[in-house]
Amino acid sequence: MAATAQETYATPAAEKRGQLEGRGELKRYMSLDAYRGFIMLILASEGFGFSALQNDPTWGRIANWFHHVPWEGGVFWDMIQPAFMFMVGVAMPFALARRKELGATESDNFRHVLGRSLRLILLSQIIIWVEAGRIKPQLINVLSQIAFTYFLTYLILKWRWRYQVIAAAVLLAGWTALLFAFPGPDGPFSKRNHIGLVVDRMIFHYDYDPAYSTLNFLASTVWTLSGAWAGRLLMQQESHGSNLKRLTGGMILSFALAFALRPWIPFIKQPCTASFILYSLGWVLFMLIGFYAVIEVWGYRKWSFPLVVVGMNSIFIYFVSETLREWLDHAVGVFTFQYSFIGKLAPVAQGITVLLVMWYLCYWLYARRIFLKL
Repeated sequence: MAATAQETYATPAAEKRGQLEGRGELKRYMSLDAYRGFIMLILASEGFGFSALQNDPTWGRIANWFHHVPWEGGVFWDMIQPAFMFMVGVAMPFALARRKELGATESDNFRHVLGRSLRLILLSQIIIWVEAGRIKPQLINVLSQIAFTYFLTYLILKWRWRYQVIAAAVLLAGWTALLFAFPGPDGPFSKRNHIGLVVDRMIFHYDYDPAYSTLNFLASTVWTLSGAWAGRLLMQQESHGSNLKRLTGGMILSFALAFALRPWIPFIKQPCTASFILYSLGWVLFMLIGFYAVIEVWGYRKWSFPLVVVGMNSIFIYFVSETLREWLDHAVGVFTFQYSFIGKLAPVAQGITVLLVMWYLCYWLYARRIFLKL
């Protein structure tokens, strides 16, 4: 682990020299850390304080970008969880290959993946219980969902490519079949009684609102698996043009399949409908293409440093934002007076200030080469 971006990432010229000299070491892409940092900053921002302005005639439209749509459709805020889970998948091939270089066997990697999945579930429960102020087991938290999709993706990656694709199709089709086979009173995509909610009600004895369910991981595994495919593609160290063509092809295919399914299966994030999985995957790939093109292809890297700082400690900022945000908001507010003196944009200024404090905590760790992992 290195303290600076200059030490951690090879420049384009250095990459070219490495290729000419026949070096086979794994390359670290700054664009991937920057993209991960971007997603985590957005997630930790809590909408940059715009939630307080949702009904404002001037700022309400921007505020709506940072709120989930009530049910059908999707806006920017609905793409954050898919991107988070996708980036977990992107990192998998790099991490497992690195472990193999260091001597890890297949059984070692299996135990590592299983152990990490269990630790993610444990951390998710701690966050939920701290937030709720009581022990309240549930498995819809994004870390719990990642635990399931991470483990499933690891198992699927052991198969041949064609079987991996079939597995992704079976997961989407199987989840869709369950929704149709056990519809609620208002249909298969019921807000209160789709099959996932019924199962969780039987296990945990309470309802989730909005209508997320533990069984969402059956479909959302496709986000993590697609990320792993993208990671494997980038590990091949093909030309930038080849990588961009393949990523763009994946994006176009995702959008095409999503809109082909939409007449029968609407875009709904809460039950993770197959069409929403594919629609959001298209947008996630679109964002990845943007970061890859700007940073890796065009070489504009310096601007991304603040994002890389967060991307290198994504678990840390997620934990802080989930458990300490209210305390930080109160503590910072003592000195900012909640920016009440600037009018209606006061919540935005306060939200950004709290986010800057969380960013600085990440920078403090980054400068000391402390990168927290599970």
